[in-house]
Parts: sequence; C-alpha cells; structure tokens
Amino acid sequence: MSLTVLGDLTGRLDQRRGTCVLIAIKERLRCKTRLSEALAPAARAQLVREMLAAVLSAAHAAQTVRQIIVVSPERDSVSAEIPVLADSGEGLNSALTQAHRVLRDFGSREVVILPADLPTLTGTDIDALVRAGRSGGFALAPDTAGTGTNALCLVSAQPFCFQFGPDSKRLHLQEAVLRGLRSELVRLPGLEFDVDTPADLQRLNRQQWLTRLQA
Repeated sequence: MSLTVLGDLTGRLDQRRGTCVLIAIKERLRCKTRLSEALAPAARAQLVREMLAAVLSAAHAAQTVRQIIVVSPERDSVSAEIPVLADSGEGLNSALTQAHRVLRDFGSREVVILPADLPTLTGTDIDALVRAGRSGGFALAPDTAGTGTNALCLVSAQPFCFQFGPDSKRLHLQEAVLRGLRSELVRLPGLEFDVDTPADLQRLNRQQWLTRLQA
C-alpha cells in the first residue's frame, strides 16, 4: 500500500524540534458500527466528526506538539490547513507504518499516535504522554480494560511495527523491547476513555453529545 499526500506535506511539515501527532480515522460512515443500535448512521458519523474535532483541539492545545497530520481514506471535515495522509483501507497498522515512514523520511523523531475517539482528551494529557516517551523512547496509554492501546509516543529514528488490535498493549510493549526502547505507561482519564459501545455513550455528557445528535 502506498500513501498519497493530500495537500503539500513537503512544504508544510514543520522541521523544528517537537512532536508530530498522527490521528488515524476510517471513512466516517464505516466508524463505530457497534453503536448502530443506539445511533442512526448519520448520527454516528456526526459523533465521529465531533470526537475527531475534540482530539484535534487537544493536539492544537498541547505545548509539545508542532505538527498534526490525519491518516484517513478521506478528508471529510478535516480543515484544509491539516495535512491528510490517505490510506487505501488495508488496515490501521499498515497505514500507520507507512505514515511513520513518511515522517521519518522528513526527519521527524517524535511521533504520537492517537485514535479519533478520545472525546475527553486534553492537551495536558498529550504533553504527559510525550514527556513519558522522551524519558525512555516509548510511552503507551492503555485503554480502560488495560489490555488495549489508546495512544503511543515514539521517540526514535527506528521503524516500528504497530500492533493495534487484540492484546495490543502486550504486543506493543514487546515491540518496544525488540527496538531497544524503555517503555513508560501513562494512565490518564482522557487517554483511557474511548467510545466503542452504547455503554460508553452513557459516560458522555448527553446534553453536549447525544441530545444534539439525536435531535
């Protein structure tokens, strides 16, 4: 799979010291199908856009971040000033591997991987993840269950084999060892809470999210 640059990434990638954030998201209408019993397709797509906007806002607010890039098969509501690296839908890990290679080619050595479904994420959360990554080369934020991966920070010039999916926390920590990186775990509410099930929707503020979507 090859990545297509949507927008002039060559001219816009900031080479100053700091972290580049990669935010991965599928086609909006294919996201969050497990919420189909709670939300209609249009409402699910809107929820996904709202959560992506929240993650983008947190990345903009983070003091350690100098560049934000979205990895997705479509631009959709992503503003024109944010580069989009388009994947062909062959899978998250493949898309992230290719995007990470592009960034390394441009000289980026600090990369944060974020999903687009962290609605309570803050810039402070991202800064904490980056500081942990800088201490040993690798930081991981587990999900609420403690077995998955909700965010990663890599501070390394090496390639990395992403392992998002079942048991990803253990697999990512194993990969970090293989790369000679020292791992730090970061447990913060904004990094732990993602939205996958109807029960997760109940944890969101209904006035802010669901009431508007179901109107």
